[in-house]
Amino acid sequence: MRLTTLSADARARRSAEMKEFLRSRRARVSPADAGMAVGDTRGRRTPGLRREEVAVLAGVGVSWYTWLEQGREINVSGDVLDAIARVLRLDVAEREHLYLLAGLNPPQPLPAARRVPEELRRVIDSWLPRPAYLLDVHWNLVAVNRTAELVFGYREADHNCLVTFFTSSRYRSSVCHWHDAARAIVAQFRADAARYPDDPEFGRLATDMCSVSAEFAEIWAEHDIRNTATGTKVIAHAEVGELVFDYTTLTLPELPGHRLLLHTPAAATETEQRLVALLETSVG
Repeated sequence: MRLTTLSADARARRSAEMKEFLRSRRARVSPADAGMAVGDTRGRRTPGLRREEVAVLAGVGVSWYTWLEQGREINVSGDVLDAIARVLRLDVAEREHLYLLAGLNPPQPLPAARRVPEELRRVIDSWLPRPAYLLDVHWNLVAVNRTAELVFGYREADHNCLVTFFTSSRYRSSVCHWHDAARAIVAQFRADAARYPDDPEFGRLATDMCSVSAEFAEIWAEHDIRNTATGTKVIAHAEVGELVFDYTTLTLPELPGHRLLLHTPAAATETEQRLVALLETSVG
């Protein structure tokens, strides 16, 4: 998923960060580390891999990789970024950072620890025709029902809700009162981060989001805190029109840090009927 269009200043910051990030990661991988034949290294001025070596090992053009490292505006794919990540031996956090710097929303791996108990999955699926989804402690999507897919565009391997909110132009266009919702979301994320002061993932995610979203950075700097389990969402759906939900957030003792979000059509609206029509259309 491509990120939204950034301002000139934000693009410049992201380009500079891409340059320094790839250079530093390239410098720490030696030819021997990359499985290359090691000959006489006396003439090498590069402490790690050269650009052309990264390009060859990743299966991309030297010019293309050079442009990427220079932070130029070029088209990239997840497959190519994964190839570069493998050559540079990036860990999970570094790979995600590379995706964000390249203007793509990173796919989120699904480790075994995030398997959803069958009983909980049945609850999520039985909430139809209303949306329901499960988030882990870092706001990664773990499980979604069919209506949540259709209403919010979520998928179980879709990555992180916070990233989607600030980087997906499609999602942004569907959220009514986006700026108010953005402030509430960032304040909630900061409250969650405060509960886990020893968890570096929150800080890493906040840093990455500040680098790719000027709006997130501005709101994050306000240091607002909000901790609420209920609220209202208004979605402008392209197919069925306005959908208004009251939502409730439930914590799960059997899955510490996870939250189940259940959405109920608001009273005195046509949301329920529109959800039924949306599901019927998707089946047809």
